[in-house]
Amino acid sequence: MMKRLAVLFLGLLFAAPSGAAEREVMPGAGSLARAIAGSAPGDVLKLVDGVYQGPVTVDRSLTITGPRGAIVEGNGKGSVMTLAAPDITLSGFTVTGSGHVNADLDAGVKILKGADRTLVENLLVTGNMHGIDVHGGRDSQVLNNEIIGTQHTHMNERGNGIYVWNSPGTLLEGNLIRYGRDGIFSNASSNSIYRNNLMRDLRFAVHFMYTRNTEVSQNISIGNHLGFAIMFSDRSKILHNQSLGDREHGLMLNYANNADVSGNLVRGGTKKCLFIYNAHKNLIWDNRFEGCGIGIHFTAGSERNVLTGNAFMGNREQVKYVGTRHMEWSHEGRGNFWSDHPAYDLNGDGLADSFYRPNDLMDQILWSQPAAALLIGSPAVQLVRWSQQSFPATLPGGVRDSAPLMQPLTIAVDQEVQGFEDKVRGRWTQGNSNDFDPENFLAH
Repeated sequence: MMKRLAVLFLGLLFAAPSGAAEREVMPGAGSLARAIAGSAPGDVLKLVDGVYQGPVTVDRSLTITGPRGAIVEGNGKGSVMTLAAPDITLSGFTVTGSGHVNADLDAGVKILKGADRTLVENLLVTGNMHGIDVHGGRDSQVLNNEIIGTQHTHMNERGNGIYVWNSPGTLLEGNLIRYGRDGIFSNASSNSIYRNNLMRDLRFAVHFMYTRNTEVSQNISIGNHLGFAIMFSDRSKILHNQSLGDREHGLMLNYANNADVSGNLVRGGTKKCLFIYNAHKNLIWDNRFEGCGIGIHFTAGSERNVLTGNAFMGNREQVKYVGTRHMEWSHEGRGNFWSDHPAYDLNGDGLADSFYRPNDLMDQILWSQPAAALLIGSPAVQLVRWSQQSFPATLPGGVRDSAPLMQPLTIAVDQEVQGFEDKVRGRWTQGNSNDFDPENFLAH
């Protein structure tokens, strides 16, 4: 009997933290800091409507909850809430008023190294330099927050919605991010998932630098200068994302290797749907690239990439490839769909009976010597193009799809998302560059 009682006592001891308490914290200068200092690990602090003056540091494992009307105000000094202990939960309230020193990574919520297993959910994070900075904490979860950045005239002087640095195991899911610099900036991190986030009116929606083995899936980028920039990274999974009405590139692979790029939609307004620069051994399949200036720009010696099952729809120029190597863009007898390929399928196998070649020698001359465009309609140019069509042996190296598809894949867009897309339609024809330099990819 005594043994059974001892086992029951131990079970109760480990079921809940010893002395854990739940208490209400009233607004006022220093009230939240005092409540944190007087709490034991495992306590729950419940905020009510009103302003709580910060900044504050949470240095023990607490849960802090409250309604949106409960506002933690940083008064323009450093980070509003700094998390410096494991197993902290923040939920529901508003965080605003960080400092604006980018060199110090001032943020609404900063998760430090050692603050592992943090949960930040359902917050309104607004008016800060960076929204949420996951800065070394492992296995953090940032879920369903609304993050509204600054609208400084110079975009590169704004902060990121969510900044992830050296924080393996991070889950970013269901966040709404608007304004600021980059929606999600992931730097020197790994083994994470960034899923189902909606990002609008930014420089980049998702920006990778030195990020490994991380999944970017089901995210939506609308009206940003660039959708998904995967740079200096390895083993990324870029799955089922949508870039709608972005300006420069929908998707960019720059020194990115061994990526799985599948099920993505890039549509409308973008100069380049897909830009591949010195990127190797990537599998790019079953994506839809539609209505861009260039469907795919492929350059800088990228090798051993597989392109199959993609749909290139109504792009002004389907492919821009400058080089002398021969590139085959089909895999195991399955190529891609090209909306400008007038093909037949007499045997009904779903594959065109003729190969597709997007560019000829004159295209390459025009890319390298734009002034030659003045001669585009001349008899000499037409003769060169006729000769290459009639005598393929005269063609230089370039892209060839030996098994073009007869039907394109379709990717549905949610009705609410389409409404956002409609609002940004034609934005970039108005010259709203907002000081963005597409070559300045390395700015953090």
